[in-house]
Amino acid sequence: MADKLIIVESPAKANTIKKFLGGSTKVVASMGHIRDLPKSKMGIDIEHDFEPEYINIRGKGDLIKSLKADAKKAKKVYLATDPDREGEAIAWHLAHILEIPEDSTCRVTFNEITKETVQNSMKNPRKIDMNLTNAQQARRVLDRIVGYKMSPVLWKKVRRGLSAGRVQSVAVKLIVDREEEIEKFIPEEYWNILVTLLDENSGKTFIAKLYGKNKKKIEIHTKEEVEEILQAIQNEKYIVTEVKKGERKRTPAPPFTTSTMQQEASRKLGFTLKKTMSVAQGLYEGVNVEGKGSIGLITYMRTDSTRISEEARAAAKKEIVKQYGEKYYENRYYKTKQTSQDAHEGIRPTYIDLNPEEIKDSLTKDQYKLYKLIYNRFLASQMSAAVYDTISANIDANEYNFRASGQSLKFKGFMALYVETLDTKTDENEEAFVPDLKENQEVIKQKIDSKQSFTEPPPRYTEASLVKALEEKGIGRPSTYSPTITTILERRYIEKEQKQLIPTELGKVVNKLLTENFSDIINVEFTAKIEEEFDEVAEGKEEWKQVIREFYGPFEKEVERVDKELEHVELKEEVSDVPCDKCSRMMVIKYGRFGKFLACPGYPECKNTKPLVETIDVPCPKCGGKIQVRKSKKKRKFYICENNPDKCDYISWNKPKKEKKTDKKQDAEDSKLKNIKTTQNLK
Repeated sequence: MADKLIIVESPAKANTIKKFLGGSTKVVASMGHIRDLPKSKMGIDIEHDFEPEYINIRGKGDLIKSLKADAKKAKKVYLATDPDREGEAIAWHLAHILEIPEDSTCRVTFNEITKETVQNSMKNPRKIDMNLTNAQQARRVLDRIVGYKMSPVLWKKVRRGLSAGRVQSVAVKLIVDREEEIEKFIPEEYWNILVTLLDENSGKTFIAKLYGKNKKKIEIHTKEEVEEILQAIQNEKYIVTEVKKGERKRTPAPPFTTSTMQQEASRKLGFTLKKTMSVAQGLYEGVNVEGKGSIGLITYMRTDSTRISEEARAAAKKEIVKQYGEKYYENRYYKTKQTSQDAHEGIRPTYIDLNPEEIKDSLTKDQYKLYKLIYNRFLASQMSAAVYDTISANIDANEYNFRASGQSLKFKGFMALYVETLDTKTDENEEAFVPDLKENQEVIKQKIDSKQSFTEPPPRYTEASLVKALEEKGIGRPSTYSPTITTILERRYIEKEQKQLIPTELGKVVNKLLTENFSDIINVEFTAKIEEEFDEVAEGKEEWKQVIREFYGPFEKEVERVDKELEHVELKEEVSDVPCDKCSRMMVIKYGRFGKFLACPGYPECKNTKPLVETIDVPCPKCGGKIQVRKSKKKRKFYICENNPDKCDYISWNKPKKEKKTDKKQDAEDSKLKNIKTTQNLK
């Protein structure tokens, strides 16, 4: 008989914790949720104040029996599920099934799974936090009501199999709105005039850019304006009128939150949100490190706080001084957003002395990449600022004003270890040269260049930039971003191409219907307000059912109105250029479990279907044949000639461009791809 029974979510977490607690303690896994709302019906008793009708999850009967048996044998049961709202709710459901009294001090949480943290937490158990539990219940119940009420409207008015959701539908709206911006965008022409100048004192050249005329900034929109200016400055002298020297500091980014980790892993590592969270979960729950056994390598990965413990600061200081020296360390505190729940620290390594390179052999390839990213980000957050020497100069050619600015890195600081990647292109890291100029000095014109450019539309969202937008607008929480994007991809409301999220025709139709008919619900401000109310429930400031009551009345009336008034929406099918070989109708593009396929529009009279072979409007660079788009087993797109392998061997990971050869690095990658046996590895 075990003195103590500890229940966690996963076997990996159970194995790690067991190692720290000794033989009289048994640690078992619930394998996630054991109770939930039923899948076959709404499961919300609206007539009885929105009481949820929880049932044991199908397939977990034997596990529940085992947990009950273990609980009866133990002197004390502890519920050590994850330290967030979801984990609190799982603990509450476990307590219900195991008949643990609500006032029992049975709840323990671990922000990090280390020996010290686990042992200390076991000494300080608490009651289940019903505020956190109720916040999760409020989200679950409200989202279930929205889904079960709105989805049938979509089935009836568009087609079966569609779904709507409070957060997912707003995410789709953001993507559709951005696509409409892009489609409506009209590029505007603009020009820059750049002059290459020689400083005779140093013998070095530098570049100055036209700023204005008579000290006022000007914009150049036509070639004619350019020619007029060039004519005016053709024979003018270039005189330095002002020189400013200074110093600029660049500070490091704070430790990761869930969303910033997801964004950076997407940008730097090419990870999807789902993959990032899966790998991070494994690092948190425990990894078998050679010589140390199973240990948790990072703190809890669902957090919106950048706060870190004083112990972690001290460990970071020791490591930074050891690796780089005293001048590279700076004790930094980061402000957490007002909307942050701040329940946990920022994401950091649990053992600073476990350098990624030293434990690389104990990690999978993906674990190593993410752990290194988290490790370096955290350590850099406690390092000195990078320091740049800056110089700027104003240079006049008669009435026209030019500006030159440069910077040089004087002290790397945190940049010796880590630099955050940005969504938008920037030249911040580039060092531009400007010589040591003097006021009233003449510099010699070498050449003048004019450059035509056009304004560009806003970029399409990527997973990283969408997460950033959702967070900034207060939509969803760290735990919801990954499943939200996964859902709208699976529903085929959006597609992902080269990391860009693009709305499908289906997504546009569904978004139009929802935004026109449920404008009060499919609304950024409304969704953010609901999230704030969930936070108030978690803080004990709001009763969770009251949130549902206030929402349901207007929502129900809206659903009834739309169901009654809205006509059926015709979803136009995309017609291909492939005739049906049975009835000669032009086949249409359909979506199935495994992606797009061709089907005869004459169904049910004609049930002919065939695979869809996607091509691009670029000829094969080797033989001129059509280039087909296919997918590997890992869903990565590749490009292959229609004549491969009989007459042509062209195959590439990169989309070919007209009259442009791949570089040597890409040629090497493509060569490897050619060696893969098609029947074994490619679909």
